[in-house]
Amino acid sequence: MSHCGTPRHCYSYASVMVLSGALLALFMTGFWLYCLTDVILTPAPECRGLSKQAWVAVVVVTFIGGAFAWLIVRRPVRDPVWTDADDAAARHPAGRGKAPGRQAAPKGPDDDPEFLSALSQAIRRDPPVS
Repeated sequence: MSHCGTPRHCYSYASVMVLSGALLALFMTGFWLYCLTDVILTPAPECRGLSKQAWVAVVVVTFIGGAFAWLIVRRPVRDPVWTDADDAAARHPAGRGKAPGRQAAPKGPDDDPEFLSALSQAIRRDPPVS
């Protein structure tokens, strides 16, 4: 009989540390990949401090240090800007609700004021029979 009771509850300190280290390494790799992807997808004029190629090199070579540095100096969040692509999407039937200054078409009869007024007039003309 071992000192820890049942075999399935017997974990050594070393196995717990290896699992913890593996989870930390997995998390850090994901964090590094996020930052590397963010550097690559950021337009070159918006990279602050260094050129885009330099930032990619810093993040790739220094791994976590470069990733943290990128997060600290990366571009600030911008206000959304209406682009030509947004105009094209607004002209498409699926994107008509996005057009600026345009009221979205009713989604259903409950949202259509014309339908609701016609319905209320019809009810007043011919009240329901109970």
